[in-house]
Amino acid sequence: MANFMKMMKQAADMQKNMAQVQEALAALELEHSSGGGAVTVKISGDGNISAIHIDPKAIQAGEAEMLEDLILTAVRGAQELAKETAAREMKKLTAGLNLPPGFGF
Repeated sequence: MANFMKMMKQAADMQKNMAQVQEALAALELEHSSGGGAVTVKISGDGNISAIHIDPKAIQAGEAEMLEDLILTAVRGAQELAKETAAREMKKLTAGLNLPPGFGF
C-alpha cells in the first residue's frame, strides 16, 4: 500500500511540474531564420507563432516563389525547434520515474 501511495504522490507531483513546464514553454520565445536571415519566425516553446519578419531586401518583383519557400522553411524550422525544446523539457520532467518504454515524452 505504501508503494501505491508513493506512486500517487509522484503522479500528483509530476502533474504539477508538467503544468509549470507548459507555462514556461508558453513564455519561451524562440527564433528561426532562413535565407541567411531574410525571413525570421518567432515562435513560443509551445508552438505558437508570434511573428514573421521579412527583410525588405528579400522582397523583389518576380521573386515571390523564392520568398514563399523561405517563409515555409523558416516556419518549419521554428516549429521543429519548438518541438525539440518541448521534448527536452518534458524528458527532464519524467527523468528518474522509471517509466516503461513508450511511456516517456
